[in-house]
Amino acid sequence: MELLNIFFKSLFVENLALAFFLGMCSFIAVSKNMQTARGLGFAVIIMLLVTIPLNWAIGRYLLAPGALKWISPAFAEVDLSFLTFIVFIAVIAAMTQVVEMVVEKYMPSLHLSLGIFLPLIAVNCAILGASLFMQERAYTGLGQVLAYAAGSGLGWFLAIVSLAAIRERLRYSDIPRGLQGMGITFLVVGLMGLAFMGFMGIRF
Repeated sequence: MELLNIFFKSLFVENLALAFFLGMCSFIAVSKNMQTARGLGFAVIIMLLVTIPLNWAIGRYLLAPGALKWISPAFAEVDLSFLTFIVFIAVIAAMTQVVEMVVEKYMPSLHLSLGIFLPLIAVNCAILGASLFMQERAYTGLGQVLAYAAGSGLGWFLAIVSLAAIRERLRYSDIPRGLQGMGITFLVVGLMGLAFMGFMGIRF
């Protein structure tokens, strides 16, 4: 029950895109059509499922105060937590390169359509933000971390795919000239955020 609570809370209530508005650069730019939105959404899911557990393990067994005592009692006082940001970003950047190479080799059309936004996952604030939220909430087990990673990734995927579907329909709508383009997109994202706020009243 606890794992389901973490999963659904990160999926709906604490949605990275629509509750915290993280990763907005790629969220807005890539959601112009459904194919690229799905591709980037899947890439974000994979990134979160890989980097969040890795960063959790590194933080718990290497960086936290006293984490190195498993090596030797002499290291019990060592505190490497000041390296958290650097190490987390390094892990995310390394995994981004792996994902980009896989997509380029096996899905070249998707790699071409995503363009610069695929390597920019390395600096996507949603990826780093999810790792920092994971650390702040002090999840104690790998199951909790994986539930949070899966919920966060699926939540971002749901948000970008929903926005892409709406923007595709908006092409056939009669939108006032002053709101065409980014104007109506920002309004839609705001309304989606308000809609997702309705999940806050649900007890999981």
